[in-house]
Amino acid sequence: MYVTDMDKILATRYDNGADFWATPDGRIGIEKPISTLTALLILSELKVEKSHEALQGAAELILHAIKDDGRVRISPKGSIYPCHMALAAAALCRNGYAGDKRVKAVLEYLLSNRFEDGGWRCNKFLFGRGPETNYSNPGVTLVALDAFRCAGMHEGAHDFDLAVETLLDHWTVRAPTGPCHFGMGTLFMQVEYPFLRYNLFYYVYILSFYPKARKDKRFIEAFETLSKKLDGNNKLIVERPNRKLEKLDICWKGEPSEAATERYFEIIKNMEQ
Repeated sequence: MYVTDMDKILATRYDNGADFWATPDGRIGIEKPISTLTALLILSELKVEKSHEALQGAAELILHAIKDDGRVRISPKGSIYPCHMALAAAALCRNGYAGDKRVKAVLEYLLSNRFEDGGWRCNKFLFGRGPETNYSNPGVTLVALDAFRCAGMHEGAHDFDLAVETLLDHWTVRAPTGPCHFGMGTLFMQVEYPFLRYNLFYYVYILSFYPKARKDKRFIEAFETLSKKLDGNNKLIVERPNRKLEKLDICWKGEPSEAATERYFEIIKNMEQ
């Protein structure tokens, strides 16, 4: 299964004009069909060895995009946003690069530049300004927490309690919050895999690594909602695969996924701690 999916992903590596899913001018965030950042996130779900040349090549492009202060510029002339930094950190940390000094710089920058509610958000107001934008972006915050748990920085620390609380609070609010208007509607509640976007499965999975979340009734409610997505054989059904990845064997729409089920049982293991 993983080998076949790997072949499908590798077949797209030049589609943006250069190798490792990048463009000739060095952009690593162009999703046509997938970007360098997205490819690296997918490779982590396919359990690709760190020594694989495609994984190494993609990782080097992202590492090269990290500035000395820890910010990440994913295109030569583009703006720098926390979402780019969080994605870069998560992509690298998921693939074993958490110990690299450049990745540590990104994580330190993120730690030092949080919104007042403890999460992260991009200072870009595509939907205008209103009371709902006076919060961090839940999606960006979730990806950042993903990076920190991969780096092992979540263990025994309370540095992320505020960020976790903002995500737990969103379970109650449900309405779109943050400048990018992340909400919890019908699409959020559909199981999506691999972990690329803000959705129920990714939400429960990442929060399960944080002690503050595991004992909270809002997390328990979210977990129980996710548990209802299992079939009669305790396999997790993928309801909404990313349309660019829907041909991967690990995420057939409406079918049980062995890979997704493995992640689900990681949640169970985390909750037993």
